[in-house]
Amino acid sequence: MGIVNAALWVVGVVLIAVGYSRARVPWTRYQALKEEDANAQRYAAWRGGVHDEGTTGASIAMEILQRQARIWAGVAIVGVVLVFLGFFLR
Repeated sequence: MGIVNAALWVVGVVLIAVGYSRARVPWTRYQALKEEDANAQRYAAWRGGVHDEGTTGASIAMEILQRQARIWAGVAIVGVVLVFLGFFLR
């Protein structure tokens, strides 16, 4: 085991931990907003009213939260790749 391998493992594990912890919060909030939007659509359909399909503040927030979750999930994936590189490099 070389110093490069250990460094890759440490950096990879740190990136996985940071990426997961930072992606979890926006993803949870995104799922909650998505659920609320679906509930509002069901309620509008039940009432027989027209649901506005335009851009809303909630839809913009969902896009932002989804983008944040994707970015931090990407950081975690880079961490996984670094951990695997730490095992395969000699």
